[in-house]
Amino acid sequence: MKVIIIDDTPVNLALMQALISRVDGCETEAFADPQAGLERALTGAPDLLIVDFMMPGMDGLELISRFRAVHAEDVPVLMVTAAHEKEIRYQALESGATDFLSKPIDKHEFIPRVRNMLALRRHAVALGNRAEELAEAVRIATADIHEREHETVIKLARAAEFRDPETGAHIQRMAHFSCLIGRRLGLDAEFLEHLLDAAPMHDVGKLGTPDAILLKPGRLTPEEFEVMKQHATIGHEILKDSASPVLRLAAEIAHSHHEHFDGSGYPRGLAGEDIPLSGRIVAIADVFDALTSERPYKSAWSLEDTRAHLELGRGRHFDPACLDAFLGAWIEVLEIRHRFAD
Repeated sequence: MKVIIIDDTPVNLALMQALISRVDGCETEAFADPQAGLERALTGAPDLLIVDFMMPGMDGLELISRFRAVHAEDVPVLMVTAAHEKEIRYQALESGATDFLSKPIDKHEFIPRVRNMLALRRHAVALGNRAEELAEAVRIATADIHEREHETVIKLARAAEFRDPETGAHIQRMAHFSCLIGRRLGLDAEFLEHLLDAAPMHDVGKLGTPDAILLKPGRLTPEEFEVMKQHATIGHEILKDSASPVLRLAAEIAHSHHEHFDGSGYPRGLAGEDIPLSGRIVAIADVFDALTSERPYKSAWSLEDTRAHLELGRGRHFDPACLDAFLGAWIEVLEIRHRFAD
């Protein structure tokens, strides 16, 4: 334990240092100059500060006040005063002194007081360390839960992927496109983290789509398309009512990513800002990646044609603000396509 002593009287400094040397596990630093002592106390992380009241240039009250401005109540302060200076003691308490010693210093009082204050300091440090240990344990447990939740999310998305030939690395690209749009819109980091995990489950409802429709190589009939459209509602039913914020967001995305900004989409015909923002974001990411990816039943569109198609959908299929965020980050879009190439 580190003890700093500030007293302008050399005899007192020598006496207190000698007495503290009898306390196990202590080291001392002594200062006759109050300014130098304060500077050391502010930077030297002491476990106990012992301060005389009557000193030239800066008295003990001012020194304690300036020390407490940095070290709130975490470090005990012992003030040495004359026995009759009760008013000074009251002021010292207001300034942040923890305890007092009367002059002349009595070794039978001094050593026990120092031991007691250092014991309090040890307990405070131990409590602080325990709090940090508990916080770290909570962080590790939370990270473990998040990792298992993320694994569940990916497995759900992969389950849909194995039934749908339109996926591959699609779920990774569209998730990162979605996160890119959200970041450009200034959404907070926690939402972006959830969005990155939730977006891959946008088509999990295709688990409930019959193979004859889902795997049909040609154009769907109107009746078949009505069945296909049900995957948005099925996905919502699979994921809703979860305690997980990621799965709740995934349910929202599954239900809304086929809505159109002008109200012509499905399954509920929502329009404008009635469509959840997550759905408006994922709609752009999903369409862009689907058009620019090669599938068994179609060739990949060029980037130029796809960009023109997105522009034509401004205000009709797509939210203009989300579209501007996406197109305004074109270099990052291309980097994501390269990083998660099929």
